[in-house]
Amino acid sequence: MAPDRHWINGFLEAQSAELGAAQNTINAYARDLNDYYTWLSGKGLTLASAGQNDVEAYLIWCDAQGLAKSTRARRLSAIRQLYRFAFEERLRNDNPAIRIKGPGRDQRLPKTLSEAEVDLLLEAARTSARNERDRRRNTCLMELLYATGMRVTELVSLPVAAARGDPRMLLIRGKGGKERLVPLSPPARDALAGWLDLRDKAEDAARADGHAPSAFLFPSNGKLGHLTRHRFYTLIKELSVFAGVSPAKVTPHTLRHAFATHLLANGADLRAIQTLLGHADVATTEIYTHVLDERLKELVLEHHPLATAARRNANGKTSSDGQ
Repeated sequence: MAPDRHWINGFLEAQSAELGAAQNTINAYARDLNDYYTWLSGKGLTLASAGQNDVEAYLIWCDAQGLAKSTRARRLSAIRQLYRFAFEERLRNDNPAIRIKGPGRDQRLPKTLSEAEVDLLLEAARTSARNERDRRRNTCLMELLYATGMRVTELVSLPVAAARGDPRMLLIRGKGGKERLVPLSPPARDALAGWLDLRDKAEDAARADGHAPSAFLFPSNGKLGHLTRHRFYTLIKELSVFAGVSPAKVTPHTLRHAFATHLLANGADLRAIQTLLGHADVATTEIYTHVLDERLKELVLEHHPLATAARRNANGKTSSDGQ
């Protein structure tokens, strides 16, 4: 194996074993670093021989390929961390990426949904599936997602043990293995109890046929043993069509944003929302204050008497001009 591959594999193993990085994070590091490695190889360079100018040239090349600022910032972060690992392991005596300023990120407000749109999605989950099992499972998925603001991976891989005993709180294992407790709303608890009843009956029947019981709340026959992120993404799009909500607006992460935005709009403390979402830094949570500011501006522009009068005057002027 080429030395560069040893570096990358060693870094990924350290991230997984020592820091407890999630598999999705490991996969992202691997993609970014393999792209950098391929570019270096094409220039006759290696991870050991590349200098600051080479890293900067790679980032310029990424820009020329039309990659977004966020993607270039993420790749620089991966390269910087790889070289820090190499320095600590004495594979290099410097970090050529440490002084490079990243491209920054375009601040984009997260897409969210109104409370009415969420209600439509929850109703679709309760009524759209063709059989009782799927209706209960879909209702449980959607109620838990909106009630807790879980990340989609946290939701689909939730251990069934966490849901036993009609819990008032769910213990969620998040990024980096960090655990947090989130309260369950009465509708979420009802949906959970309804799904567990059917799930356990199916598990009992499977066990009678010699199959091992599943450790997951949402079991699957696939390789992972639980419902996949991709299947849930497809499912939530199907529900949005049935509900009459634009599928372009609806993703599992949109429900997480809705959870946070609706809590904030109804008076929840920002620090409490940070804890519930599992954000390491409150600055990440503060983006929802901007979402709320934008929504409040929309409400004023739509419903303030002066704004309404201005629209009437504008419409009247347009009509008279057209006569």
